Amino acid sequence: MRTSAAAIGTVAFAATVPATVVGVIPRWLAQGREPPPAPPARRHLGSALCAAGLPLVADAFTRFVRARGTPAPIAETEELVTSGPYRWMRNPQYVGVIATVAGQGLRWNSPPVLAYAGYLAVAFHTWVRVYEEPRLHERFGAAYERYTASVPRWPQPLPR
Repeated sequence: MRTSAAAIGTVAFAATVPATVVGVIPRWLAQGREPPPAPPARRHLGSALCAAGLPLVADAFTRFVRARGTPAPIAETEELVTSGPYRWMRNPQYVGVIATVAGQGLRWNSPPVLAYAGYLAVAFHTWVRVYEEPRLHERFGAAYERYTASVPRWPQPLPR
């Protein structure tokens, strides 16, 4: 896939799927009953999670374009992406989405949005294990095996 086509496909994907998952659904879940405002510390933590999460997603999408593909399963990258945040975890795009949604839930003091972030974590983990990892192994073989042997699926706690 040409880089220009990958960029157009990625923008189209981002304007539909992530925009709905990170924007439309949390807003919809937060509407209705008005919870009391979140304490300042919770709002600040929520803002920090959003500020950390959105750049992870944007960076991942940029790397997919450079690898001549999109985040959409119907237009996969031609190369295995292992640079940037992918050096430390195999799924930074999903971590970014979960962080952003959880951050919104904290900022808005919204239990439904926080529950949705938990649902996304389970759904993404399942998707990665059932579809993405077998597909990447099929496409990239030994290179993917070496990558999975050295990079964890999800972020790891910092050593003490």
